[in-house]
Amino acid sequence: MDKVCAVFGGSRGIGRAVAQLMAQKGYRLAIVARNLEVAKATAGELGGNHLAFSCDVAKEQDVQNTFEEMEKHLGPVNFLVNAAGINRDALFVRTRTEDMVSQLHTNLLGSMLTCKAAMRTMIKQGGSIVNVGFIHTDMTKHLKEDYLKKNIPLGRFGDALEVAHAVVFLLESPYITGHVLVVDGGLQLTV
Repeated sequence: MDKVCAVFGGSRGIGRAVAQLMAQKGYRLAIVARNLEVAKATAGELGGNHLAFSCDVAKEQDVQNTFEEMEKHLGPVNFLVNAAGINRDALFVRTRTEDMVSQLHTNLLGSMLTCKAAMRTMIKQGGSIVNVGFIHTDMTKHLKEDYLKKNIPLGRFGDALEVAHAVVFLLESPYITGHVLVVDGGLQLTV
């Protein structure tokens, strides 16, 4: 079985770090992002026969079309990483409703739509899906770091590569299923 992995949000942050590790391990990758040019640049940097695709994960037809194109050019997708997301942080009372809806559509509905599309193939042949959460990346760099860091027992933010190692571990561990692996420097211990 070919090792074909779709990395949604693969052009930056955690998704890019995951793609780099998986390329080193011999996976054939589909780097998926809203911006096709950025996805192409990332795929090109990885070397090999990796491809780039543009997709808005909040649109079901866009997700379906992207999976069809990936399977046409790479074969059945047996590994899926959902690292696509947007951030519209603001004080809750100042957050516009359209920003909340946009964030829900991309971060929640988008992951659900990509999982639904991937499951059609994975039900027949098997596979692994990892949905990625929050870590310090370009998308979150505007957050007040000092306040957040003092609450993390390790005293620092994790980086994308640390999360990428956990993602690859889960993808390559076929007997681990339905698990939530917390990679937060001990933050959950303080709650």
